[in-house]
Amino acid sequence: MSAPASESKKRARDARLAKEFEDAASALRAKRAKQDTEFAERAAKYVEEYEKAERDVIEAKREAKLAGKFYVPPGPKLVFAVRIRGINGLPPKDRKILQLLRLRQIHNGVFIKLNYATLRMLRRVEPYIAYGYPNLKTVRELIYKRGYGKIGRPGAWNRIPLSENSVVEQALGSKGIECVEDLIHEVYTVGPNFKAASNFLWPFKLNTPKGGYSKLGKLTHFTEGGDAGNREDLINAFVRKMN
Repeated sequence: MSAPASESKKRARDARLAKEFEDAASALRAKRAKQDTEFAERAAKYVEEYEKAERDVIEAKREAKLAGKFYVPPGPKLVFAVRIRGINGLPPKDRKILQLLRLRQIHNGVFIKLNYATLRMLRRVEPYIAYGYPNLKTVRELIYKRGYGKIGRPGAWNRIPLSENSVVEQALGSKGIECVEDLIHEVYTVGPNFKAASNFLWPFKLNTPKGGYSKLGKLTHFTEGGDAGNREDLINAFVRKMN
């Protein structure tokens, strides 16, 4: 006895859907394999670029020394700022600046492009933050260890860990940033899409520094033995104590 027509249609539909699902899965696997190769090549290219930049600085210093001159490296373009104080005694204008810098909670950290406007903002709120110039190792460790992306729409953002390159591609693929290494490169070099990359990164939630703050406390400037203010390159050691 033959099966009813409805049963035959159901089997045909199930077979068609199963084939479509398998084809889509195969295409996705092929795409990811191709992307893995491409992303590895990009990462290698970025490493060469970083090493070349370091060699160029060393060679420029040698040439200047041989010529009896001094080499002045270009000023920093990237700042990492960490909020170290709460809201007690916080003036309204300083509170607004911290909100604009996305430093709403204590021990929040963000990357900031250094220019005249942001430098004035940082100096205004120096008593409440510690900041400085991060190196490549600090940027890489922060993004890989504590990096979360902002996915969704205004008012309904989702905090998604950067466990897959697809998270970055979904948000920044239109900007040419398709993997975590692209994101690190854009942030560290302060590229043309730095604003989009920085806004995509959720403010880093850091720990209290290992060993605590300095004996003079958070109310004292770093140059006077405290913790607040500009640490320049020493921000890297401070961030590793909090990461």
